[in-house]
Amino acid sequence: MSLRVVYCGTPDFAVPALEALARLDEVAGETLELVAAYTQPDRPAGRGKKLTAPPVKQAALELGLPVEQPLSLRDEAAQSQLAAYRPDLLVVAAYGLILPPAVLKMPRLGAINIHASLLPRWRGAAPINRAIEAGDTETGITIMQMEAGLDTGPMWFKRIEPIHPDDTAATLHDRLAPLGAEALIEALPTIVRGDGAPERQDDAQACYAAKLAKAEASVDWRESADLIERRVRAFNPWPVAQTMLEGQPLRLWGARMVEGRDEAAPGEVIELTADGFVVQTGAGGLELTRVQRAGGRPVAASDFARGRDLLGVRLGG
Repeated sequence: MSLRVVYCGTPDFAVPALEALARLDEVAGETLELVAAYTQPDRPAGRGKKLTAPPVKQAALELGLPVEQPLSLRDEAAQSQLAAYRPDLLVVAAYGLILPPAVLKMPRLGAINIHASLLPRWRGAAPINRAIEAGDTETGITIMQMEAGLDTGPMWFKRIEPIHPDDTAATLHDRLAPLGAEALIEALPTIVRGDGAPERQDDAQACYAAKLAKAEASVDWRESADLIERRVRAFNPWPVAQTMLEGQPLRLWGARMVEGRDEAAPGEVIELTADGFVVQTGAGGLELTRVQRAGGRPVAASDFARGRDLLGVRLGG
């Protein structure tokens, strides 16, 4: 008997799981056939706005898989196209399109999702960023059975990953992506055999990881150094925390908490250091260690400060 799998994913996070499935010959005695990859349409990217294929499409083509890029899975034509692949299982990872009930019911084993948090904490679009922003000390991967609600389905498997004090969204993403692939391969035999039942989520413990907005990147220096430092890491690599310096935007790529001076105003540069410069916040100081001026590249904050009279300057709007 064969297990026909359709994979649905779009960004870099979804590539390791696709490649892991492609290496798998069988699951629980069933021959695995990876029959197609679904991903979002090509979109303009980069400074030249060149039409660019999403990472999952690039990986799928290298694997010799058929690639489908519907704008939506809500219309009958797209659903008929999916049905023609006769999937036994949909595996979904950061696909970005809603799977309507008709699609979820189509495969005999339904659809499973690789989610980058320990559900029910951080349901939604930006679980990695929100976990760092909130100061969580651990996160992980949840393999869940998909249902109509947003990340509300019962859970088959979890893998825990610590969040390090210096983790950015980029570094944590790069550990969770392969962990997601490992968790999927480990969970699949149980799912295919139907051993037991997945664990229902406790809705009372749920919180929502809202999609990141560019407006969030603007630093309010009246907030605490602790919160601003976490946001600098959570918003790296996008949208990147930023402030204003002498009327020009200054992006903040690296920062750490230090002692401040209570008598100084929030946003005031209070000290130059070997690694950069310290800005007073609403509670404590924040040492900026890597910054980027408009039109420039990220540089060490100490290099940026050299030759500039920053002491006493106020950052912000």
